[in-house]
Amino acid sequence: MHASDVADDLVEVLFTEAQIQARLAEMAAEIDRDYEGKDLVLVGVLRGAVMVMADLSRALTQHLEMDWMAVSSYGSGTKSSGVVRILKDLDADIAGRHVLIVDEIIDTGLTLSWLTSNLGSRGPASVEIATLLRKPEALQMPITPKYVGWDIPNEFVVGYGLDYRERYRNLRDIGTLSPKIYS
Repeated sequence: MHASDVADDLVEVLFTEAQIQARLAEMAAEIDRDYEGKDLVLVGVLRGAVMVMADLSRALTQHLEMDWMAVSSYGSGTKSSGVVRILKDLDADIAGRHVLIVDEIIDTGLTLSWLTSNLGSRGPASVEIATLLRKPEALQMPITPKYVGWDIPNEFVVGYGLDYRERYRNLRDIGTLSPKIYS
C-alpha cells in the first residue's frame, strides 16, 4: 500500500520507502562492523518489527540467526497500557550469544526495558537494541538503543509495520495518522 492509497488518513508522510531502505542500509553497515566474527541472533518483536527485521537482515552481510518474540503493552489502543505480556517466547537458546533486539519503534520504553532485562537474564554475551524510530518525548523508562533510525515527535505514526488496530502495517511509508481516525 502506498501513502496515496490512504492520503485522507494521514496528516503527513514522515519517511518514504526509499528513505527507510537507505537508513536501514546504513544501520546494517554499522551492525556488520560491530558484530563482525560474532555469533549474532536478531530477535524481532512481533508484529510491528516484521518489516524492519526483514529488510535490516537482508541488508546485513554476515551469517546470523533470526528469532521472534511477541510481547504486548498496547492492546488495541494508541497508548501503552503499562503491562507487558509475553505472547510468544524465543525458540532458540541465546546463552553466550550476541542478541540484537530489532523493533520498529521505542515509545514509552516500557516494553523494551522489560524485554532487555528478560533476555539479559538468559545468559547472552550481550543484549542491544536496534530500532527504526524513537520518540524521546514519550520515554518513561531509561532505554539506550545502540542503533536508531530516526528520532520522531510524540505523535501516532503508522506504516512499515506500525499499525492502528492492525491496519496500515503494509503501508510502505511511515506517516502521522490523522486524529480523526482514532478519536
